[in-house]
Amino acid sequence: MPKIDRDQVKVPVDVSRDARETYIDNYMAATRGTGRLMLFACDQKVEHLNGDFYGEGIDPADLDPEHLFKIGSEGVCGVLAGQRGLIARYAADYPEINYLVKMNSKTNLVKTAQDDPYSPQLHDLQAVLDMREQGVNIVGLGYTIYLGSEYESTMLAEAGQLIAEAHAAGLLVVLWIYPRGKAVADEKAPSLIAGAAGVALCLGADFVKVNPPKAEGDATSAENLAIAAKAAGRTGLVCAGGSTVDAETFLTQLHDQIHVGGACGNATGRNIHQRSLDEAVRLTKAISAITLADYDVARALKVFEGEEDFAL
Repeated sequence: MPKIDRDQVKVPVDVSRDARETYIDNYMAATRGTGRLMLFACDQKVEHLNGDFYGEGIDPADLDPEHLFKIGSEGVCGVLAGQRGLIARYAADYPEINYLVKMNSKTNLVKTAQDDPYSPQLHDLQAVLDMREQGVNIVGLGYTIYLGSEYESTMLAEAGQLIAEAHAAGLLVVLWIYPRGKAVADEKAPSLIAGAAGVALCLGADFVKVNPPKAEGDATSAENLAIAAKAAGRTGLVCAGGSTVDAETFLTQLHDQIHVGGACGNATGRNIHQRSLDEAVRLTKAISAITLADYDVARALKVFEGEEDFAL
C-alpha cells in the first residue's frame, strides 16, 4: 500500500507560513495518507439536473440527496465533492466526511451550439471559510474550467485567484478542466487532455480532473493518459469516471489509468451513486482498494462482490 509521511508532502510556496500545517493536514486527510486521491464527485445535481439521479437504470435511493452522504460515510473515500449549499444542508449529520466545496457550476441546458460554456464562481472563499469555522471538515475546493470557450480567460482568472486565496488558507484545490466550446473539435483529443493538465499545473492546482483521452493510432487511452500525467508535473492527475458501466469494466479502466497512465487517483460520481447504498459502498471500497492500496482488478472485484472487506 503506498504511504507517505507528512514531510513528504510538497507544500507549494504560496501556502502561507501559518497555514502550512493545515495544508499538510488537509493533504494527508484527502489522500488518506497515500498521496493519491479518491474523489467522490457529487456535484451533478447542478451540472446534469435530476437526470443523473432518477430514471431507468438508476437505483431509487439516488433520488434522495442524503444517499450521497450515506455512501460517503459508510464507504471508503478521500473527499466528497459538492456545492457549498448541498454540503451545508447535510454536513452536521456527517461530520466524519472530508469535504471539497465545488465553487462554480452550471446546468447543461444551454448547449455549445447556443453559447460557449461558462461556469461562474457562485460565492467567495469567505463563505467556505465560515463553514470551516463552524466545524465542517472542509479540506479543499473545486473549480471547473472549459478550455477553448470564449469565456476561458474569465475562468482562468477566477481559478488562479481562487487557488492563491485557498492555498493561503491551507486548502487544497482540484480543477476540473474540460476542453469545450465551438473552437474545440475533439474534446478528448490526447493533445488537448495533456494541455489541460499543463494548464492546471501553471495555475497552481493540487489535482486536476480530466476526461480520459481517446485511444489514437496504436496508443490506448491509458497510454495517452501517461503523456498528460507527465505534463501535469507536480499537479496530481485524476480521471473522471463517466457514465455508469459494469464494475469489472470500470475497475479495469481505473487500474490501467493508474498503472499505465500514471494517474494518481480517480474522480467518480455516477458510477457510484446511481447504485443501491450497499452496492455503492462496496464499489467505493473496491475503487479505493485499487487507488489507495494497489490491489489488482481480480482482488478489487472480490471487495466489490463482498467476498473480501477493505478498510484503511
